[in-house]
Amino acid sequence: MKKIVFSNHAKEQMVERGVSEQEVAESIRKGDRFSAKHGRIAYRYNFQYNSLWGKKFYHIKQVMPITKEETKEIIVVTAYTFYF
Repeated sequence: MKKIVFSNHAKEQMVERGVSEQEVAESIRKGDRFSAKHGRIAYRYNFQYNSLWGKKFYHIKQVMPITKEETKEIIVVTAYTFYF
């Protein structure tokens, strides 16, 4: 697998959205892959969460990194998180 690199924007958004680098990497390795805007690749993976986020309890945390794939690395441009 290619090396995963995180842009500064992605790191900032990950903190705000409650997602770790490990969760993003696992989403890229195991998640569903699909096309995103501007020739980017998105991945989607659901984690068992069973915890509080923003004072509300959620069972599932869905992580969706948006990436730009290069020859030798995958650059994470941003990462979205959805709680269910």
